[in-house]
Amino acid sequence: MSCPRFWDPHGERFGIPTYPWRMAPDGLLTRRQLRARGLRPGGQPVAAQILWSSRRSKGPRAAYLYRAQLAKPVRPFTLAKRRALDAANAARRTCPQCRRDAGYVLPAHLGTCLPCADAAPLAA
Repeated sequence: MSCPRFWDPHGERFGIPTYPWRMAPDGLLTRRQLRARGLRPGGQPVAAQILWSSRRSKGPRAAYLYRAQLAKPVRPFTLAKRRALDAANAARRTCPQCRRDAGYVLPAHLGTCLPCADAAPLAA
């Protein structure tokens, strides 16, 4: 097997162990893979990285890997978190001019609900 461009399991070139796409050893997972298993990194440092080339980005793209055996379970979603999230979403839906819940997240470029935004040019 020829040595791929991003193959650096000892971290000599990139500073941390680096593997090409789909070549990471067992036991190392990305944040998304940990989350799919109901885990989180839990404060552990990055153990390795995956690098790959992308046509969209100029340079190589990276995904950090964490040790599965050091991962901790995801914290439960409490009632207090649910209330806070509901309050934050309600604030994003409330029009600052008419004070009504628009039923959708207000467009950032308008800053108001659509009826208020349509009425503003007519009033001028």
